Amino acid sequence: MANYIVTLEAAWLVKDVDTVDDAMNIAISEIGKLLNPDLNFVEIEVGTTRCPACSEAFDSVFMAAGTALVGVLLEMKVYDAESEEHAARIAKSTIGKALKNTPLDVVDIEEFEGGKEKKPKEKMEEKLKEKSKEKLKKK
Repeated sequence: MANYIVTLEAAWLVKDVDTVDDAMNIAISEIGKLLNPDLNFVEIEVGTTRCPACSEAFDSVFMAAGTALVGVLLEMKVYDAESEEHAARIAKSTIGKALKNTPLDVVDIEEFEGGKEKKPKEKMEEKLKEKSKEKLKKK
């Protein structure tokens, strides 16, 4: 089992907006409200798009008639997945439940080393197991 960082892209529609900056801020705020508090471990940021003519990167926002389509990147860590595909399915399922009817595409999957932080209770249980093993060895 491996640990992965999965990055998904979502298309978020923002209505009645005046500027591109407002559209980006509103999109991040609305998605954050839907994800929190249960999914507060998901990182949210506005994506970038490359210009087909000059290849310069710019914010992934298209605005017309007071309505904006914002490309948002959502990043989360997935622990103990069987493969990259499994990690992608877990991330899409987890985030997709909160962002119903929102298209999600996998942008990137990276494997990373290390496990998740153990909760204090788990740390205590582990220490107790180690102590009991040491006592058994002494006998």
